Amino acid sequence: MQRIRYSRYLKTMIILLDLLVIAGVFVFFFLSYHQDLVHEEGIWSQNLFSLLLLISFWILLSGRTKIYNIARNLSYIIFIERLIIHFLLFMIGLVLIRKVSSNQFFSSELTWLSLYLFFFISVTKSAVYFVIKYLRSLGINHRNVMFLYEDDSTETLRNILQERKDYGYKMFKYNSPDITAENLISFWKSNGIHTLFIPTENNFSDHTKDEIFKLAEDHKVHISLIPNISQNDYFFFDLGYIETQPVLNQAKYPLDFYSNFLLKRIFDIVFSILVLVLICSWLFPIIAFLIKRSSDGPVFFVQKRYGFHGEVFNCIKFRTMIVNKDSATKTTSVDDSRITKIGNILRKTSIDEIPQFINVLKGEMSVVGPRPHMLAVDNYYKPKIGRYTLRSLANPGITGLAQVNGLRGDHGNVEVEMNKRILADAFYIRNWSFVMDLVIILKTIVLVVVGDKNAK
Repeated sequence: MQRIRYSRYLKTMIILLDLLVIAGVFVFFFLSYHQDLVHEEGIWSQNLFSLLLLISFWILLSGRTKIYNIARNLSYIIFIERLIIHFLLFMIGLVLIRKVSSNQFFSSELTWLSLYLFFFISVTKSAVYFVIKYLRSLGINHRNVMFLYEDDSTETLRNILQERKDYGYKMFKYNSPDITAENLISFWKSNGIHTLFIPTENNFSDHTKDEIFKLAEDHKVHISLIPNISQNDYFFFDLGYIETQPVLNQAKYPLDFYSNFLLKRIFDIVFSILVLVLICSWLFPIIAFLIKRSSDGPVFFVQKRYGFHGEVFNCIKFRTMIVNKDSATKTTSVDDSRITKIGNILRKTSIDEIPQFINVLKGEMSVVGPRPHMLAVDNYYKPKIGRYTLRSLANPGITGLAQVNGLRGDHGNVEVEMNKRILADAFYIRNWSFVMDLVIILKTIVLVVVGDKNAK
């Protein structure tokens, strides 16, 4: 079976589509705002240069913002973030072009042109993004992959690829007990293998590893190494160079930079004040009344949780259970008899978390961040899951990346699900951006409105 590399053709088609949208918006904008110049002699030839200037600047800028480097596992959050950054830089470029250009097109209505472009490009690129995801979920434009040697890390990745059909990976199992050049080459060719996944912790000899890497290089098979996060320090180091010598430097995460921390903290304060004043001022009395009617006990449930750098704080929630002695050590389960009727509604809509905006104002939590667990849960999983404490490098959040992706509640294989949550939290810590926070908040609002089936 011969492999067909779709990526380069798909990328070319997407770029051409964007350029077509830019040209269409340019012409529409010109016809709408400069009708008096439409019949002027030579006006179209003059503005053809302006259009080519726009297109050239767009393409050159894309090399920096990577809006066309669309990996199969690229999340929509990062996709939109790149697009917004691209447009901000693009608008700055247009302003500079306006300063040095005598072309009358760039001397007026520049803001409206930018807004038109942003709207139509965003709609077009979002449509393309979701269409590609849908087609890949149907098995179209898939990438054939295989695993060579398996452990806990490969099992986690295999489960992710099986669940996320929209990533477009088709897995092939290598059943032969003998890892020989002849068997590997035959397997690769017959199944059209594109990527070979190998865990970094394996029992291959140095000679076998060298042979596998050489065979893969000769037959254009990509190799991806899977680190075991419980046994390696990959999350703590970034690859750098001193001249030509590679070195591993201790990683600095986005929130380690004071400017990012300050931006996040200011947003937390402003957002929390708005929620507490505009929503909680009238919602709190209603919920308090319903909780009191449902069962005896306090309105609020206060529980100690681990926060930033492992500091313990009092996390505030609306009480959703009857008062019980196991609340600090026992997690909820499906159809948990301790949960009251109003408590079940509060949990399904995540309204029980709203009092934590008080924690946010106090600086103990953030609007978005890794969700804080009970002390007993943290103490149980810390020695079991490598890099578990990485999540403590940011303030815990009322909502988080794991939660808006369905990784919440106690369902299925709890330990496997917890592993996925920790990976999501680690991804958030390493890739934080203000745009990512905004998208997570928007997704949380949607879940609050429609209800979350994973909330328990």
